[in-house]
Amino acid sequence: MFSSIRRGITLIALCGFAQFAAADWPDKPITLVVPWAPGGSTDILARSLAEQLTRSLGQTVIVDNRAGASGNIGSNFVAKAKPDGYTLLIGSMSTHAMNPALMPAMPFRGVEDFTPIAQMANVINTMVINPAVPVTNVKEFIAYAKANPGKLAYASAGPGSTNHLSAVLFEKAAGIQMLHVPYKGGAPAVVDTVSNQTQVLFSAGTQTLPHVKAGKLRLLGVTEAKRSPLLPDAPTVAETLPGYEIGVWYGAFGPANMPKELVTKLNDEINKALAQPEVRTRMESMGVEIVKGTPQQFATVLRSDADRYGKVIRELGIKNE
Repeated sequence: MFSSIRRGITLIALCGFAQFAAADWPDKPITLVVPWAPGGSTDILARSLAEQLTRSLGQTVIVDNRAGASGNIGSNFVAKAKPDGYTLLIGSMSTHAMNPALMPAMPFRGVEDFTPIAQMANVINTMVINPAVPVTNVKEFIAYAKANPGKLAYASAGPGSTNHLSAVLFEKAAGIQMLHVPYKGGAPAVVDTVSNQTQVLFSAGTQTLPHVKAGKLRLLGVTEAKRSPLLPDAPTVAETLPGYEIGVWYGAFGPANMPKELVTKLNDEINKALAQPEVRTRMESMGVEIVKGTPQQFATVLRSDADRYGKVIRELGIKNE
């Protein structure tokens, strides 16, 4: 009897919280956690969002950089926070769809421990080579790699990174073998590909496109299923290798069990903020495409990618070492 009473009281309290959150939120500053260091495209996106939300909500939105452990430190902080809309996360495909399969000792579950609020942006993911490699397209590259097995080196930001997974999937689809050279981050991987210490790199356009424009790297294609509207003349790798696809997205999350009304309000506010011309223009100049959608659509993307990339990572035995 007493157990039933307690459950009833808990249910009433939760319903009251949902109504309170929808009616009164926000009545204090909001923290927007970025699980990486300042200066990257995710951080810039978060700060642009925070500026717009501060204006529209009438409350200060603070960006809190909590870097470390491949994004797990900041993500775990949000996973353990109260689901009241005052602690949010800018996560990515790597933190939520890849890390759980790469790291057996994860402090959180990428799907179950979060509330998907809005898929905010897609990042152009590029396949680039050093211009010294005598090819100009993906078809020629595959032929060259087959004629020179193991001689082409590809750089990555480390085992299990998006660059690493992109290259491994490419090797598998193309039937080729390359040499993996892991680095402690994306910046040195770009530097060594520019200097021809490594010859191949799969990486976000935010890092590679300035070097492509300067003639220091050659763009062979993008890894998404469809051509990017930001680079309409760049072919997809899938145009040569049907079925090859790996996309990179950023999204806003809260802790699990956020009230539905609060999630809907946040989704609306985030979509309006990202639709501002100054935000869209700034991000597109960096190779980041702003997207708009519902929490339900974002949840579908999250579950699909977690299943897909988790399966690939386990099948190929990729580890974040």
